[in-house]
Amino acid sequence: MQHASANKVQNVTDDKKNVREFGLIDKLAYMAGDLANDLFFIFSSSFLMLFYTKVLGISGAVVGTLFLSARVVDAFTDMGMGRLVDTLKPSKDGRFRVWIKRVAPFAVIAGFLMFLSVVQNWSMTAKIVYIFVTYLFWGSICYTAINIPYGSMASVISEKPEDRASLSVFRSMGASIASIFISFFVPLFVYKTDATGAQVVIPERFTIIAAIFAVLAFALYQFCYHFTIERVQIPQKAESEKQSFGKEMAVLVKGLSTNRALGGIIAAAIFLLLSMLLVNTMNAYLYADYFKSSKTLAVAGILGTVGTLMLAPFANKIASRFGKKESATVALFFSAIVYAILYFIHTDNVMLFLPMAFLASLGMNYFNIVIWAFITDIIDYQEVKTGNADSGTVYAVYSFSRKLGQALAGGLGGFALTAIGYASAAATQDQAVLDKIYDVATIVPAIGYTGVALCLWFIYPLTKEKVAENVAILSERRKAAK
Repeated sequence: MQHASANKVQNVTDDKKNVREFGLIDKLAYMAGDLANDLFFIFSSSFLMLFYTKVLGISGAVVGTLFLSARVVDAFTDMGMGRLVDTLKPSKDGRFRVWIKRVAPFAVIAGFLMFLSVVQNWSMTAKIVYIFVTYLFWGSICYTAINIPYGSMASVISEKPEDRASLSVFRSMGASIASIFISFFVPLFVYKTDATGAQVVIPERFTIIAAIFAVLAFALYQFCYHFTIERVQIPQKAESEKQSFGKEMAVLVKGLSTNRALGGIIAAAIFLLLSMLLVNTMNAYLYADYFKSSKTLAVAGILGTVGTLMLAPFANKIASRFGKKESATVALFFSAIVYAILYFIHTDNVMLFLPMAFLASLGMNYFNIVIWAFITDIIDYQEVKTGNADSGTVYAVYSFSRKLGQALAGGLGGFALTAIGYASAAATQDQAVLDKIYDVATIVPAIGYTGVALCLWFIYPLTKEKVAENVAILSERRKAAK
């Protein structure tokens, strides 16, 4: 293999090894990685708050404090992992995919440990220690160590924009499949109806589900590891090109801080996750307590996933024709308007609420389908501006912003439940509390999705024309570097 400078990117096919061409197996393997991640990410986003409050009897304010505290830890672990994958010498398995093999066993064990029902019999102090230790071990350490290399890997599986866009679509499909399992089967399995007609959770079944997800996730991680190929290599810097750690960090921080595209997508991600995950969290209370039907919670989850699968075949075509920024902005405004209508009509008819909530999910789901293609565009933008791709670091910064949105959603969800008077572990709630649950579940996404759309329109600079310009610039640089 030829040696190259730090700014060159060369294709693995230049090697004497016979590397297969990018194809369906790469897409399926990459999809499997996100499916593995999301078995616990979506499960925890949708039901961990429920497990903590209804099974362990911990107040929403304490849980909210946990989620927010974890993000302080993530500020260090995310960036640390991003720099590790960008600066360490690649192994024979590649720069990114090797971490999937290394971390997978710890990630699935950590996910399982978060849902131990036996903890309900412990003292409150022990319960709080338990949730802090297990949640930080999973989210701030294991999930970070596997998700950042996985997400960064899309930029080296292929250098072609159309291939990267297809990886984004398949990754979103993986998340949709995970959502089907979690949104439909989990409510049916963990709830039972008591003699008064109230929906009551069965604590032990959270643990059973976590065990099943651990086994499935481990198998999916292995499939992702064995059937993806890093075709594009980013060589190590020559000794003469290396700078001190302080100088390298100063250059990196300057490059990232002036990356307007990264700033725009971070702001959008915080609003997106704040809205999307708060909806997921509140839906567990909205359908089971307000509408008094856990079965409709399962239906709502399926409808959201159906919307994603319906949009997936057309997402690339829409993005290619109108631009990712332009089409996503319109889609998110649409979602915000529908949620605003739901807030003002304040219906108690679940058969009216369900189809309108489905319509509201379409715009958000479209953005989620193409979001990972936004990230590869941002990595290209970073390379155009600085000469360095910094794939792992860029993805780490974005990953942290997503976790921050997740924490704010969980934190605000917990604080909101406490503020509106929700009684943890109680079988029934006052009607005033139920009405406030409805209000939070509709007005927050209406405001949040509006915020995402405004961030994309006014801050994010990568229009359809600008993306094409960056691709052309990098193509010329790589041709000149050969």
